[in-house]
Amino acid sequence: MAIEARTDERVDVVDVTSKVAGAVPADVERGARTAFVRHTTAGIVVNERERRLLSDIERTLELLVPRGEGYDHDAVDDNADAHLHAMLLGGSVSIPVVDGELALGTWQSVLLVECDGPRTRSLEVTTTPA
Repeated sequence: MAIEARTDERVDVVDVTSKVAGAVPADVERGARTAFVRHTTAGIVVNERERRLLSDIERTLELLVPRGEGYDHDAVDDNADAHLHAMLLGGSVSIPVVDGELALGTWQSVLLVECDGPRTRSLEVTTTPA
């Protein structure tokens, strides 16, 4: 199942938990739900959706891989930092399904991390029964 998420900034963190959780097949009581982002300049993570932490994520990415540092790929698209940020974040997450629902912890959310926006991003979401 494909889902979309819109980002508003060059670096942006969007909570996609409800979209990823939606439509777990009724016949799947236990298994795994996987969300894969189909882009090389965005990542997906499981973490807390707290305003200051989201800002910290954005700031940490910039500190680890600053924009405009003369990366070779910048000659092509001027977005090498976004590719490198996405590599650090990862392109997919898998979450257990228990009793037909995502088994996320109390403070956990599924977060799409945009590294080269604003854009509309596509995620592929699958469910594998146990």
